Amino acid sequence: MGEERQGGTRCEIAAKAGMIIERVVLNSRPGKNGVPVAENFRLEQSTIPDTVQEGQVRVRTLYLSVDPYMRCRMNEDTGSDYLLPWQLSEVADGGGIGVVEESKNNNFAKGDYVTSFNWPWQTVAILDGSLLQKLVPQLVNGCLSYFLGAAGITGLTALLGIREKGHVTVGANQTMVVSGAAGACGSLAGQIGRLEGCSRVVGIAGTDEKCSILVSEMGFDAAINYKKENVAEQLRKLCPGGVDVYFDNVGGDISDTVISQMNQNSHIILCGQISQYNKDVPYPPPLPPDIEKIQKERNITRERFLVLNYMDKQEASVLQLCQWIQEGKLKVRETVIKGLANIGAAFQSMMNGGNIGKQIVSVSK
Repeated sequence: MGEERQGGTRCEIAAKAGMIIERVVLNSRPGKNGVPVAENFRLEQSTIPDTVQEGQVRVRTLYLSVDPYMRCRMNEDTGSDYLLPWQLSEVADGGGIGVVEESKNNNFAKGDYVTSFNWPWQTVAILDGSLLQKLVPQLVNGCLSYFLGAAGITGLTALLGIREKGHVTVGANQTMVVSGAAGACGSLAGQIGRLEGCSRVVGIAGTDEKCSILVSEMGFDAAINYKKENVAEQLRKLCPGGVDVYFDNVGGDISDTVISQMNQNSHIILCGQISQYNKDVPYPPPLPPDIEKIQKERNITRERFLVLNYMDKQEASVLQLCQWIQEGKLKVRETVIKGLANIGAAFQSMMNGGNIGKQIVSVSK
């Protein structure tokens, strides 16, 4: 930004020498205890070089992912050793998919579809080929954006979370409860729980529409609207044998209620704590003393789960997810907002539960 204040010449030269693009930067931080708003992000014009260097590719952005974990990246300190904070007036980044327009990397050719965890929020970018993975659209029936969700890090989180921390056993008559059940991860987790062997799956979500979709489309046995219903009462009714596996996307009061109805030697899959993300608390947040007492007395496991620790299982797991998608066993919902300019609004909406399934921003066709 400093170049503009020093006079227009350098900017004018840059504009002539490079390609003009649009990008989204972090405009302001909401504060550790603040609620993020669209205005925390800013759309601006910038330039990228005309020439692609050896090993690089120029890509046009097709889809960007907005996810709850990004709330931590809006703070100066993310509270995590694996997440870097976004810098003010610098381009934001996250999961993205694009198409190669020019390549000086032997692994990629013009027209290839590629993805990265650290895709800049801009219309066109020059990226190092080593950061990219090539995508095979046929694996997801041509629905490329699924590689950001059901066939990407979100699906991996659900599948590997259940396999590594859920201890689901076919024929063991286990009941699974999923909170944040209509979100990107929760909507997959309930279905995967069933595919992996759970006999009963109950979701918790925040609107009647979400609860209806979970039961009619996603194959959940039942769903509880926590904003309207008494969750403890409904759980007793819908899970008469108690809860064996809890896929926790939210934390807070809802999780305390579920934990109090969990069985001896049951398991919590600690995926996310979105109810706590706007508060300055450690991750995972400590349980209240009475709930912690229940957890210890009943020997309920509650270990932090980080999908990045299981990347040796990524390839086989993605293939399993793609197979389920192709077979129609894994139903995928997305909430798609069009236009890079609307990514801040998409993020704000997702943090407030405005999405069903994965929140995606479609940048260009």
